[in-house]
Amino acid sequence: MERKQFNLGDIVRMKKQHPCGSATWQIIRMGADIKIKCQGCGRIVMLPRLQFEKRMLRVEP
Repeated sequence: MERKQFNLGDIVRMKKQHPCGSATWQIIRMGADIKIKCQGCGRIVMLPRLQFEKRMLRVEP
C-alpha cells in the first residue's frame, strides 16, 4: 500500500467530522505522532501516525 503524502502546515480532510462540524484540520506537529488543529473550533488533537493515515482522506489545496 502506498503511504499518503503530507507535510507540516498542510490542511487535511478527515473521514469523520469534528463535533463542531468541521472536517478540515491543519498539521501542526509531525513525528511518531501527528498533532492536528481543527479549523472550525481550534481544538488540538494528537494521533499516532498509523491511525492518522487511516483517518485522513486527502490534503486540501
